[in-house]
Amino acid sequence: MDGKQILPIALASVPTMLTVLVGILINNSRLSDVNVRISELRSTMDERIGELRSTMDERIGEMGSGLGGRITELRSHMDSRFNEVDRRFEEMKDLWRSELHRVEEVLDARLKYIEGR
Repeated sequence: MDGKQILPIALASVPTMLTVLVGILINNSRLSDVNVRISELRSTMDERIGELRSTMDERIGEMGSGLGGRITELRSHMDSRFNEVDRRFEEMKDLWRSELHRVEEVLDARLKYIEGR
């Protein structure tokens, strides 16, 4: 192979290489355009998500302030109900003590009666 043969082979492959290079450049520019569009879309979505979060935070704050008073009211109501139950348990305990004391007196009286016989 001498220089006369290499030159036609190289010249024959030049159009193919140029076509591939042009395709790569076009593809690269299209990829750059897509990348720019995606980044713009992403920034837009980030803004909208930020707006949505702030709106949700506001709504939650509004609900929390109204709900906080209601929770306090329910808590105080439950406390009063539990205090009532505690009071009733104390009453029942006193009632049982008095009844058991009465039973004890009756048993003592019967034992004394039996011992006296």
